[in-house]
Amino acid sequence: MLKRIDRYIIKKFLGTFFFMLGLIMLLSVVFDISEKLSEFISNKAPINEIFFKYYVTFVLYYGNTFSSMIIFLSVIWFTAKMAQDTEIIPIWFSGRPVARFLRPYFIGATILTVLSLILNHFIVPRTNKVRLAFEEKYYRDVLTVDNYQAEYPGNELVYFSNYSGQDQRIHDLTIQKWSKDQEPIYFLRARFAQNTPGTNKWKLTDYYEKDYRFPKGLLVHGQTKDTTFTYRIDEMAQRDNAAQALTFTELKAAIEREKIKGSKLVPEFEIELHTRTAFPFATYILTIIGVSVASQKKRGGIGLDIAIGLAFVFVYIFAMKMLTVAATKVGLSTLLAVWLPNILFAIIAFVFYRRAQK
Repeated sequence: MLKRIDRYIIKKFLGTFFFMLGLIMLLSVVFDISEKLSEFISNKAPINEIFFKYYVTFVLYYGNTFSSMIIFLSVIWFTAKMAQDTEIIPIWFSGRPVARFLRPYFIGATILTVLSLILNHFIVPRTNKVRLAFEEKYYRDVLTVDNYQAEYPGNELVYFSNYSGQDQRIHDLTIQKWSKDQEPIYFLRARFAQNTPGTNKWKLTDYYEKDYRFPKGLLVHGQTKDTTFTYRIDEMAQRDNAAQALTFTELKAAIEREKIKGSKLVPEFEIELHTRTAFPFATYILTIIGVSVASQKKRGGIGLDIAIGLAFVFVYIFAMKMLTVAATKVGLSTLLAVWLPNILFAIIAFVFYRRAQK
């Protein structure tokens, strides 16, 4: 049963969070518009799509991504305000343990954590498809891929020299297949190849084809050919943030597919998957730190507490970025890279919690 103090703190918690979220997202939208306005005008982006397709999904994505950080600052802000107004002193001198004081904070943090997990895994990836499609059409440079090479199931090696999203055509497609005994069984080379969007259908232009299982392994040359492959161009030509538009099941399937190909995208996809869970759970850790830092009245007032909170945020983001680079470039475990900042800050939270008890 929630007491009056519990309802009071939860109301403060959620109210401050949504106020700060709205304020930060408003400033983010203003800065983003100032940066991209010229591109929107030059590419003739419709006003309704800018605001109702792009910026609605923009706020959902970035607001949810940084929600744990905003929660941290919110906790510090309203807790420090309560401390300055001597609202916390009666609670400290009531003789109740610090854990009892933390209960409404954890209730508020749980509500926001569950909401963030649902958004991360199921809702935001779908809205990201809308946002990224808008950027592709009205803002980003044309997607190009050079010197693509991947190995697909069945000992199938695929290579092409260039792909441009402007004409949606592959140059110098080469496909080679080997048997389990590493004997060549198939070879294909086409000057141009074009994939029908969303399907496995391809059209080859000026191609050479050789199946070693044919009698005498004849080399066939043709001008055009319609065929099917097990892969699509949207799997081969992807931007760095393509994983943002994949739901949980799609991301798991993409990771397995890229592992088979030996793709360099595997660490990035795994980091995206783990981050969607690690960031929301950081809410609990940062809430403990926030309460421990801001619950005691200081000479520097709220400003000092906010400064301490911002320092923690910057250190957390820096640690996450450094470990992400280590996972993608050096080979550090992606699971460890994503969760290690949470582990380190959990230790810091425990130290601050023990100090708050004293």
